[in-house]
Amino acid sequence: MRRRGTRLLWAAALAGIVWMAFAVPAAAQTVVQVTEAIGQDAVWTPDNTYVLNGFVFVEDGASLTIEPGTVVRGKPGQGENASALIVAQGGRIFAEGTRENPIIFTAEADDVSDPFDLPLDTRGLWGGVILLGKAVINTSTGVGAIEGIPTTEPRGAYGGSDDSDDSGVFRYVSIRYGGTDIGAGNEINGLTMGAVGSGTVVEYVEIYNNQDDGFEWFGGTVNSRYLVSAFNGDDSFDIDEGWRGDNQFWFAVQAEEIGDRAGEHDGGTDPEDGQPYATPQIWNATFIGSGVGASNPDNPEALKLRDNWGGSYFNSIFTDFVGAGVDVEDLPDGEDSRNRLEEGTLKLRNNIWWGFGAGDDLAGVADCSGDGCGDPKDDGFVQAALQDGGNRIEDPQLRGISRTTDGGLDPRPASGGPAASGALAAPPSGGFYTSTNYLGAFSPRESELWIADWTFISQLGIVVQGDFTGPDTSILFEESSLSSSVPAACELDNSPNPFNPSTTIRYSLPVGGEVRLSLYNNTGQELATLVQGYREAGRYSVQLSGDDLASGVYHYRLVSPSGILSRRTTLLK
Repeated sequence: MRRRGTRLLWAAALAGIVWMAFAVPAAAQTVVQVTEAIGQDAVWTPDNTYVLNGFVFVEDGASLTIEPGTVVRGKPGQGENASALIVAQGGRIFAEGTRENPIIFTAEADDVSDPFDLPLDTRGLWGGVILLGKAVINTSTGVGAIEGIPTTEPRGAYGGSDDSDDSGVFRYVSIRYGGTDIGAGNEINGLTMGAVGSGTVVEYVEIYNNQDDGFEWFGGTVNSRYLVSAFNGDDSFDIDEGWRGDNQFWFAVQAEEIGDRAGEHDGGTDPEDGQPYATPQIWNATFIGSGVGASNPDNPEALKLRDNWGGSYFNSIFTDFVGAGVDVEDLPDGEDSRNRLEEGTLKLRNNIWWGFGAGDDLAGVADCSGDGCGDPKDDGFVQAALQDGGNRIEDPQLRGISRTTDGGLDPRPASGGPAASGALAAPPSGGFYTSTNYLGAFSPRESELWIADWTFISQLGIVVQGDFTGPDTSILFEESSLSSSVPAACELDNSPNPFNPSTTIRYSLPVGGEVRLSLYNNTGQELATLVQGYREAGRYSVQLSGDDLASGVYHYRLVSPSGILSRRTTLLK
């Protein structure tokens, strides 16, 4: 009771601040009821509010563009009357919000100008968002009918053979209060990805107070980073059917009274030993459970790894769970996740574990092997793997854990603490991963907190308040459009070269499309993503400052629909 009183007091104190910062002028909004499938290219704009009435499909061959700051609401309803947005196979979504103007999916009853209009334990008011692709899944048929949609709906199909399939871009999106039940125990996840391919971009996505899982992947190869799963009713991150994506900077925080595992990770279900095995890599996760001694009866462990799941966690933090740290499936015979662990395709390396009801030593954290925590077989194989992988039982010294609106949630590691350095494992090269020296999803830098401002947990005042930046690459850059004239070819150069203190990188695009411009040091380590997202055909420039760079040779690489170009430049101080 004392905690609830504190929550309401802080809600009242912060309401005026948040109202001013995130108010949406109701008079400027036109309500658009969306009841039909999207069968041709469509654009949703922030001067309208879009209300999903039932299952709304983006159909094969069509695209839906949602502009920054747009609000999409779902009507209430159960069963086949549930409301959800489903991007079918062959359809594409371009939901590209910004840190200042995220795209919001929420319930029809939610007044987004007032963060406190709904009780903080509200869940299940509408469905959610579902992306369906044509990448490989490891079921016996190679195709499936996605969870949350009636099996009689052909547009709910997913699976195929195109691992590079492209379902669009999903960036700076907040999905709130979803997870309605369409049938006995069949809820819709906050964001469901069925066989989504690696051509799809998923980053800066928050799932808040979903009745079922926050994020769930069914096979596919889509990559992700900067994901937030907050106070969801079931698992924070659920994996199944052979998903093989690259991932970095995941954050989960669970409610005291509800929520299952932070990670429920299955290799496959039909059959359990279907191939390809699930081998996603997760770097820099911070998972906060319901709290040691919390009332939540469904918080048995941080990670449950089963059905031949063979993925990896590196440089991550797991803390404050009711039960144990990790449960690795160990069957009497046949293939299982223990086999994946012992052959080296399941890796738990250089992670910190702390604050578990089952105990704070490697044996206590990991003594829950077997099919269920109630009857562990424990012969020490999990503990041995954790020790061999450089895992530590040590307080990560997070700056603050809170689940109320008191501004006390600050998941950054304390400067000088054990998680602020010591990231011994280096992520793979290739341009996706950012090298860090810290463990967990957040830098210890005073000025940096990437969940600030754009997430709902920040707007509610759960997250520590302050003037924070997004991810700090320690490199200053600014992009400008030079001309909309269409060049004859893709071009890339910079001048001056050598440079000090700054240089201008120029690139030209003969056709529009997804663009990524990255900067690397001379050893091939990615230092920053200078440009990422859709760009129209034209000429562009990026001003690059070397203020925080050492003298030396640097490389920059442009990936666009017209090809891949790489150049080198030298900083002389």
